[in-house]
Amino acid sequence: MDGAGGAPAVFREAHHADVSGGWLRPAVFGAMDGLVTNIALIAGVGGGGVSPRNVLLTGFAGLVAGAISMGLGEYTSVKSSNEQIAAEVAKERRELERHPEAEARELAAAWAARGLPPDLARQLAEALNRNPEEALRMHVREELGVDPDEQPSPWTAAFSSLLCFSVGALVPLITYLLGFESLWLALGVGGLGLFVAGAVVARFTNRSWWISGGRQLLLGAAATAVTYLVGRLIGVGAAG
Repeated sequence: MDGAGGAPAVFREAHHADVSGGWLRPAVFGAMDGLVTNIALIAGVGGGGVSPRNVLLTGFAGLVAGAISMGLGEYTSVKSSNEQIAAEVAKERRELERHPEAEARELAAAWAARGLPPDLARQLAEALNRNPEEALRMHVREELGVDPDEQPSPWTAAFSSLLCFSVGALVPLITYLLGFESLWLALGVGGLGLFVAGAVVARFTNRSWWISGGRQLLLGAAATAVTYLVGRLIGVGAAG
């Protein structure tokens, strides 16, 4: 439709979330892992009959060890992935320098297979070859399925995972820090944390918040039940 004064209305695309920074996946994974790990951990030691002080000590040990492990793991994983992609980009660069015509034919064939008229596909590929850097980016996207200019940061992934794991692992310990000694109260607060975390994630995925929250709660409850039973059995056996 025309705007005021007969001027054509300008279409504005809805703003998309930034999905290239590499922070959301490690942040979500870190928070969920921190919650589930420490809820299950304190359920296991609590089920074994240890004192509230030892439950708290175990929980903090799990928080520190888990956060460091998650941060180092994310950094190593993302860094290794980026290095592998860089090696493949370098290989593709050499191929374009040595066999530009063959690479152009390969790209044109890929476009033609997707429905582009063969003559047009060939013309586009040949024109692209006159811009080596853009040609490299296009070949990498087509052959590797990645954008060489938009790789996630290993430091962002590491800090996101470490911080969110720490926050998640702290949630089931809050009641002990406030002076309450009930294991079930701590597990209840942890379960609430799982539900809230799942509901928050739904904001980024456009999923139903209560389904996302309920899914995380059920998964965490299953892990907690298993570790509680194991702790209970070991505690009873040790007492005997």
